[in-house]
Amino acid sequence: MELTEKSRKWFIATLLLGTFTMSISQSSLSTAYPTFMKYFDLPASTIAWLTTGFMLIMSVVMPLSPWLMKNFRFKPLYLSLLINFVVGTLIIIWAPNFLIMMIGRLMEGFSVGVLFPSYQSIILEITPTNHRGSVMGTVGLVMGSALAVGPIISGVLLQFFPWEAIFAFFLIVLTIVFLLALKTVISPLKIETTQFDFISVFMSLGIIGLLYFINEISHMTASSYWNWGILAVSLILLVLFVRRQLRMPQPLLRLDILSITNFDLGVLLTSLSYMSLITVTIIMPLYYQQILGLTPLWSGLALVPAAAILSWLNRRSGRLADRIGFKLVIMVGFGLFIVGWAGLLLLSGFKNIWIAILCSIIIESGNAFAMMPATTLGANSLTNDLIPHGSSIIATIRQILGSTAIVIATVVLGDRNFNGVFFTFLILEIIAIFLVFKIKDTKKVAANA
Repeated sequence: MELTEKSRKWFIATLLLGTFTMSISQSSLSTAYPTFMKYFDLPASTIAWLTTGFMLIMSVVMPLSPWLMKNFRFKPLYLSLLINFVVGTLIIIWAPNFLIMMIGRLMEGFSVGVLFPSYQSIILEITPTNHRGSVMGTVGLVMGSALAVGPIISGVLLQFFPWEAIFAFFLIVLTIVFLLALKTVISPLKIETTQFDFISVFMSLGIIGLLYFINEISHMTASSYWNWGILAVSLILLVLFVRRQLRMPQPLLRLDILSITNFDLGVLLTSLSYMSLITVTIIMPLYYQQILGLTPLWSGLALVPAAAILSWLNRRSGRLADRIGFKLVIMVGFGLFIVGWAGLLLLSGFKNIWIAILCSIIIESGNAFAMMPATTLGANSLTNDLIPHGSSIIATIRQILGSTAIVIATVVLGDRNFNGVFFTFLILEIIAIFLVFKIKDTKKVAANA
């Protein structure tokens, strides 16, 4: 089916609205932890599983996305994911206890895990190559702003309503998305029935074990042998998973594409960019509260300027990448990361909120010029049939390294060692900018062809 320009825009808008709402659900609950602790009479470590469990199930289903897209038409798949998320949300709202609430939360995580790689693959598929930068800039706007906006929305709702209002918000928006999807979403990919590889799926459970270990590092003691056992088993499963994917004629996930020039760099650079973004959105509210003495509400609102600038820049950086090439744009992005982290490190002694906000703006501006341009760079190096595999690989590795970034920041932070965090991520992005120089400039290649 041929898409007109108008129908293509409606299609993309519907996908992005659904993804934005689901993305908010990933980051919004941290604000509500004290409320949940009081309501269920449980400690923070247990309540944190609302986010940790969501993240684990989300990560393990991401590699299934290419197989699902190849074997099922996209429209029914998308509608099914929306329905599953809505049912999970209803279970959460009506949950009589925390265990039932977790079941609903895992259902939400499943939908998000399948959707994140799928919607990027579809958008790349229906967008001409020379316009992908600007369109993926909009995708970056949705991802970046949702990460920052989630805690703000939940914080505002909790000021006036009980915690169920957060999930009622998801319910209302996704019901609207479902009705829009019935009219605007199509199935642009050809269906090719392939056998489902249960062995690969079992081996991919190593991702859950690895992420669990990463998230437990900051709580581990010398006697935490159980966690080390989980790590060992998980690494064995992942090694077997990689080996199986490289040997199978029709693998669950085409890991061999990591050897393709620019795709490998795209995966690394988008992940390194995401590591800075997720760290700044978690560390800076703590900095505002513990060092500058702001209230939780104002520490959340202090994130708004950086989130707004990030949203404003995303589409513009994408258009710029379409015009001048991705290498220069990505270089600007990592340059901004370095300036922002260096500013926080060198100027934190002033304990000035405006300096902190300005440095946060610079860091999140760097993400606008780095993350989605790097993702698009990677996608453009693949043929269309490999894009679903590429999107799944990028999303999975980005999620693992994002979780790693949180752990690194938490461990380094210790007892308010914010300068240690700033220095660590400054070094990380200095290393990243050397990778940018290895990008093969596609604009020059096209000009010489």
